[in-house]
Amino acid sequence: MRTGRAVLMATALAMTVAGCTSVVDGNPTATAPAGMEQFYNQQLKWGSCADYGDDDIPAAAECTRVTVPVDYANPGGDTAKIAISRIKATGQKIGSLLFNPGGPGVAGLNMVNIADTTKLAERFDRVGFDPRGTGASLPQIKCMTAAENDAERAEPPRDNSPAGIAGSETENKQYADKCVERTGKDFLAHVGTHEVVQDMDVIRAALGDAKLSYVGYSYGTRLGYAYAEKFPDHVRALVLDGALDPQQDPVKESVLQAQSFQKAFDVYAADCAQKPDCPLGTDATQATAKFRALVSPLWDKPVPTDDPRGLHYGDAITGVQQTLYSNRFWPALTKGLRELTQGRGDVLLALADLYDGRHDDGTYDNSADAFNAIRCVDDPAITDRAVAAKQDSEYRRVAPFLDDGHGSDAAPLELCAIWPVPNTSTPHRLSIQGLPKTVVISTTEDPATPYQAGVDLADQLGAALITYKGTRHTVSLSGVECVDNPVIDYLIDLKEPAKGLTC
Repeated sequence: MRTGRAVLMATALAMTVAGCTSVVDGNPTATAPAGMEQFYNQQLKWGSCADYGDDDIPAAAECTRVTVPVDYANPGGDTAKIAISRIKATGQKIGSLLFNPGGPGVAGLNMVNIADTTKLAERFDRVGFDPRGTGASLPQIKCMTAAENDAERAEPPRDNSPAGIAGSETENKQYADKCVERTGKDFLAHVGTHEVVQDMDVIRAALGDAKLSYVGYSYGTRLGYAYAEKFPDHVRALVLDGALDPQQDPVKESVLQAQSFQKAFDVYAADCAQKPDCPLGTDATQATAKFRALVSPLWDKPVPTDDPRGLHYGDAITGVQQTLYSNRFWPALTKGLRELTQGRGDVLLALADLYDGRHDDGTYDNSADAFNAIRCVDDPAITDRAVAAKQDSEYRRVAPFLDDGHGSDAAPLELCAIWPVPNTSTPHRLSIQGLPKTVVISTTEDPATPYQAGVDLADQLGAALITYKGTRHTVSLSGVECVDNPVIDYLIDLKEPAKGLTC
């Protein structure tokens, strides 16, 4: 069972409960909902991040965990602990600035590294967090052991024959059963965006902030706009980069994403073709055919690597897609493809390991399991076989570099079709009253979150839109001054970026 990571959409339910004002560290926060005072008023005990399992957290950071209810409808029931990190402001502090890297399922404690050399480090406590079920938060979403992950990646891929479809669906059921056994059905029902945005509000209050300042990337944009929908009067500033469109159905979204990855591959191929040693040749129009000729033989026969696992077909595709997220990774893609022409797969295997969260010691983080659990509880599943078949054929049509040639007029139902708990969100158009000005950033050739999704999100939020011309996934606070400067001015002074700003 191998599931592709897709971008998602969001919704949140309005909260209309009475409460009382709380005070944290002497700072008045927004009203705490009735029955939630123990969570909103909790005192945080900060300490070392050494035991939080992320080597990329800077030494200057401190960490703690925030207690939240597993089920917000039952605050007296089981609780979870959300890991958060912080680097304190070095100057006159405005408040906290919360970051999320996306995913879903990706841990975010190391996000406190962002904007180190900017005024944001002076004016804000920079805060990262591992959303519930992920990273160092407790409990964790857990489905597969390391050995099971390795074995699954080494399995021969399945085609879309009746036997192949039946085998894929059996594997999906086995995977879901392991998630229930190792995570618990009750917790699986409460790991989605619907709960995470409520966790974010508890984090805001526990940090002593009356309103939230937030930067979210990719799926993190969903957390941002879902938070705005549920808590519009708790928003100070939102920067949403690599946006998802809340009203887009999952089938259309996956096809548009595949189309965008093909565009990114084509741009890479055109750049590579200018070099005489390009492993895809010097005629960019033939790059897809050349690529398929390189990777298709792996379907039946993996190539050797220094690691005894070898490079299998699925890992080759994963490794290639990893490099298409940014043109900064193109040299690694060229190296990996050149190595493949020589019958070796070390570079692409390493890239696939990076994407799948496999560490040097053979253990895995839980990002893949968390991704599956969150996306299945977030959105309605595709249960119509005709729709699944159409999605598969459209995916192959718009992204021929990813077409393995084993399609048919049918396709397996995906994992979410048999997921043991119901979804908690549905696609819809946002309509939020009283939201302050927000900022959306969208990149013209973003492979993972297509440009138009950002345009549409900005329209729904009434947000300022910054357009970045480039081939990469997200851009803000990465050293691109024409984007960074207006974003920093907005976060510090709430200054709206110039209308129609394009970089």
